[in-house]
Amino acid sequence: MLAGVGPRLRRLRKERGSTLAGLSEVTGISVSTLSRLESGLRRPSLELLLPIARAHQVPLDDLVGAPPAGDPRVKAKPIVRHGRTMLPLSRNPGGVQAYKVISAARVEEPDPRTHEGYEWLYVLAGRLRLVLGDNDLVMGPGEAAEFDTRVPHWFGSTGEGPVEFLSLYGPQGERIHVRAKPRGRAD
Repeated sequence: MLAGVGPRLRRLRKERGSTLAGLSEVTGISVSTLSRLESGLRRPSLELLLPIARAHQVPLDDLVGAPPAGDPRVKAKPIVRHGRTMLPLSRNPGGVQAYKVISAARVEEPDPRTHEGYEWLYVLAGRLRLVLGDNDLVMGPGEAAEFDTRVPHWFGSTGEGPVEFLSLYGPQGERIHVRAKPRGRAD
């Protein structure tokens, strides 16, 4: 990679119509050092490359020929079960698990279950039916629920349409900690 720096520096300087003397004046790097960098007789360093990148108004990556970063998006493999698509948002085995869940618009007979842990739900779109113990609730966008999963529970679409929600689940019973300013404080 370093062997290609010199030719890139020379090509960039010539494309910009700059001379070694002109570049030297702008960067404060001597003409002889710039010439040796371009010919490969001087090893490039950040101390030399940063002022040159600034003078040419290009990212340092362009000077050193860094490979493109590639696609930064996380492509989680969806889990599809019982009319629900779960998109894992975390990779934390044994700790709190985060999912975006899309539940199809279908009427289901609730089948409450229990297991160890703690769950937090936040509705993004649609209406979510939550059966928790003796409570049968319908939640809309922006509403959240938090509960101990040892209480019999079930959740899914109301049947009126699909529902999208976030689910945070802590298998060891971790609870969600919400921090907010106390009322009356203006700072």
